[in-house]
Amino acid sequence: MDVYLPIANLSVNGLWIVALGALTGVLSGLFGVGGGFLTTPLLIFYGIPPTVAAASASTQVTGASVTGVLAHGNRGGVDYRMGMVMVAGGVIGSGFGALLFRFFRAIGQIDVVISALYVILLGTIGMLMAREAVQTLRGTGSRQAARRRHHPLVASLPMRWRFYRSGLYISPLAPLIVGVAVGILTMLMGVGGGFILVPAMLYILGMSANVVVGTSLYNILFVTMATTIMHSLTTKAVDIVLVFLLLIGSVTGAQLGSQIAVKAKPEYLRLILATVVLLVAFRMFLGLFYQPDEIYTVYPL
Repeated sequence: MDVYLPIANLSVNGLWIVALGALTGVLSGLFGVGGGFLTTPLLIFYGIPPTVAAASASTQVTGASVTGVLAHGNRGGVDYRMGMVMVAGGVIGSGFGALLFRFFRAIGQIDVVISALYVILLGTIGMLMAREAVQTLRGTGSRQAARRRHHPLVASLPMRWRFYRSGLYISPLAPLIVGVAVGILTMLMGVGGGFILVPAMLYILGMSANVVVGTSLYNILFVTMATTIMHSLTTKAVDIVLVFLLLIGSVTGAQLGSQIAVKAKPEYLRLILATVVLLVAFRMFLGLFYQPDEIYTVYPL
């Protein structure tokens, strides 16, 4: 089933896009990531311009996050107070990200910036996740995980609040700063930011593991909504046909992923996710050295 994407100026297989959306939804429900870290690179590999892929993926991530938040919220797995602070930071970060996006596109380097960010961030986070998963499976990381606390810099920040669901008494400036960083990345890369947010919540903020996934999805939901509005008003790179096809699969996939997450062993899930992240990072790294068939990218006006 071929479908024409007006903004991307490309005909694609609609069933393949729906399947990709379903995969994104499963990842969303399983790991608390929006799935854009995988959707955007795969769309780029498929021949869709990076700007359209990034803008459309961030829009689709919103739909995938809605069902995930509902599923985790019903089980008490969302810290709404922490989530609201990070959402405020994410909205601010989206504004900064929009300015950076327009700057890099104006100088003709946005495609390279998007690919390079994926290589650096996915490579680093993939290695950290893989190392912890292997250590836990070997029995050498369980004691460290049990003693996990927030970063010393977080403890030094003023004006502390109690986040009861997360079991924390820290300054709201810490999650606010994390939210700003995620908002910038969401705007530039079309990701929900979960693959950055989940490790930050665990290792920097020291949040309880049972609320990390749901709170991450809560943050992703609102930040990607803000990012979609920013893209629509500034870059005009959101392809509504592409987003619709991705949403069809992702809404169903998110429910399936959240059900699997309850039954599966977390260490194996982290190892699988780390493997996928590293493979995507390696493919993006190779893409930096390939000359594309079309050396110019046509952007919407």
